[in-house]
Amino acid sequence: MPDRADIRWFKSRFATRIGRAIAGTPFSLDFMVALACQETGEIWPLLRRQGLGEAEVLRLCVGDTIDARPDGRGRRAFPRDKAQLLSVEGGAAMFAIARQALVEMAVHIPGYRGAARQPQKFCRGFGQFQGDLQFFRVDAPYFLEQRYARFDQTLAHALRELHLKQQRIGFGGRDTLSILEQVAVAIAYNTGNFDPRRGLRQGFRPEGGKFYGEAVLDFLRLSETVGVAGEEPLLDPA
Repeated sequence: MPDRADIRWFKSRFATRIGRAIAGTPFSLDFMVALACQETGEIWPLLRRQGLGEAEVLRLCVGDTIDARPDGRGRRAFPRDKAQLLSVEGGAAMFAIARQALVEMAVHIPGYRGAARQPQKFCRGFGQFQGDLQFFRVDAPYFLEQRYARFDQTLAHALRELHLKQQRIGFGGRDTLSILEQVAVAIAYNTGNFDPRRGLRQGFRPEGGKFYGEAVLDFLRLSETVGVAGEEPLLDPA
């Protein structure tokens, strides 16, 4: 997962672009860094450590293969499987893109090689902020034209979804949010909603790992220990 060196790399390339995009929003640079760390932190740090350029890193920031199972468990959102994707207009072209993306990414990311060997498997998350394929039916061009491989496009896609979730959980119309409120929006970005009674212990949780909300907060605090363009960090890294 991302460390301070990875975050320094990320900020050195994207901080200025993020800063322009979040102007006038309640989201901070470190929050957006944390979101990228949580969503694709198993992908882009490994790609950049292998010496890939920015364009290739962005193009290969895909993941989260479809896992619907015959017994009804696994993924429930569209598309549950290859057949459901193929049933909609543009689905065949999207499957080809999603399948090839998985195969090419797995060359660099060992954890995905098992999935890549299964011909029915394909990616459902696209871009550093992981736009989910469930949005294909409302924004097919974003996926079919591989706009997610451009940082400005994947960032804009994420910010639109964050604003929608901000409104859904009762923070709409606010131009400032506390750190914990931003993390609450991130949880809704992951799950669709936020339950105040559960605090940060919500969202995806890998076996033996932390909840999504807890991990985002950890990444946010880590990001705050990394300065931008020679500036002092918000937190002392020690």
